[in-house]
Amino acid sequence: SGRVVSRVTSDSDDFSTVVTLTMNLLSQILLVLIITAVLFTRNVTLAFVAISITPVFVLMAIAFRKIARDSTQQAQRSTAVVNSSIQEAMNGIAIAKNFRQERRLYDEFRPVNVQAYNVTLKQGLVFSAIFPLLFFVAGLGTVVLVYMGGRSLIAGDISAGDWFLFFQSVMLFWMPMTSIASFWSQFQQGLGASERIFALIDAEPEVVQTANDDPGRVRGEIEFCNLTFGYEDHTKVLLDFNLTIPAGETLAIVGHTGAGKSTLGKLITRFYEFQGGDLLIDGRSVRTFDLPEYRRQLGIVPQSPFLFSGTVADNIRYPKPDATDAEVLKAAQAVGQGDWVELLPDGLQTVVGEYGRSLSMGQRQLVALARILIQDPAIVILDEATASVDPLTEAQIQEGLDVVLADRTSIVIAHRLSTIEHADRIIVLDRGDIVEEGTHASLMAKGGRYCDVYNTYFRHQSPNYVPGEGFVPTAEVV
Repeated sequence: SGRVVSRVTSDSDDFSTVVTLTMNLLSQILLVLIITAVLFTRNVTLAFVAISITPVFVLMAIAFRKIARDSTQQAQRSTAVVNSSIQEAMNGIAIAKNFRQERRLYDEFRPVNVQAYNVTLKQGLVFSAIFPLLFFVAGLGTVVLVYMGGRSLIAGDISAGDWFLFFQSVMLFWMPMTSIASFWSQFQQGLGASERIFALIDAEPEVVQTANDDPGRVRGEIEFCNLTFGYEDHTKVLLDFNLTIPAGETLAIVGHTGAGKSTLGKLITRFYEFQGGDLLIDGRSVRTFDLPEYRRQLGIVPQSPFLFSGTVADNIRYPKPDATDAEVLKAAQAVGQGDWVELLPDGLQTVVGEYGRSLSMGQRQLVALARILIQDPAIVILDEATASVDPLTEAQIQEGLDVVLADRTSIVIAHRLSTIEHADRIIVLDRGDIVEEGTHASLMAKGGRYCDVYNTYFRHQSPNYVPGEGFVPTAEVV
């Protein structure tokens, strides 16, 4: 993300110089043409001598072109790395302080910063060298013209007045010539930035849509048909995967880390493109939908809900900017019976701070659930929650989940025990394959993979679990 920020900010600034330099370049070229005409009206021989030095400027500009382009691209890449490192350090500063690793942050950042310094210094030296060299060439040209002009003056081939006018014109001629050569080198800095910017703009989306059909209000039936998917390292997470989720069903997906649980949610939301098979929504390929309209049907509650700077109300109405205050209040009150709103310092107008840090994790989850109610999607995806909350907030969140999941197709990924227990169906994933499925009671009675996952992740949430004494699963748990 730091690299993207660098392209949007510093590279955009560098690219803006291209526009300015282009206008300056055109004016300097026009000035050179006018002065060249004046030189030829004064003395043709001396004018040809002055013009003959022009190729030297051109060759120098060409030579500097590659050097300037390479140094600029290196500087831009190093700046992006520095920005990324700073962003990571700022996001993790609390963890670093907690583990007393501030020095480690510094030690990791220092070589990155030194590298950026060296590359930027090299770029500065390249651009600072161009003007002295150009003026040196111009000075040599002036010496030659003074010598030849002096001989012509002594020989009577040119008058003193014409020679003075010619000499002044030559001085004016050198300035735009050196400027043009210098501009050309600086132009490469802007072009290097433009390459990075347009590479970002022209990047082909990984998700491929074959049509832009309006899905309308979907019922929510989801079907994975022989679907194959792997991440960038080409490791197959799903291979010929098949699963049907009827409309309105609450499906819980459990499994150990790396089983492919979150992958299913990301494929449904079209955050990733699958390589084989198909994914059907109400019997239609997900690839045929208009993507923004399709995603309007999806509600997502991630592991750690992200809140934007602003108020609680602003974040609740985020999916529906034109939602009224009454609608926002109704959605907030529907989650956890609205008690949590009264505990906020300024109610719904409470400022959440950067990333929502002024709210507890439980409050952020409640805001995320209220946001789903405002959106009113047909399909809800609850990604696994990892944060522990107090019993009161836990009860409020569970009440909010009951409201959100009602009458919607819901995919619950390794969530709270109470949510999984009441799911219509549970599937157990292992390395991308469904190894068990059924209700909580039937799977517990079976004593297979689900029982193993349950004892690993969920049994401590059960009221029947006594720490230190273990837990013996029974089929009566519903």
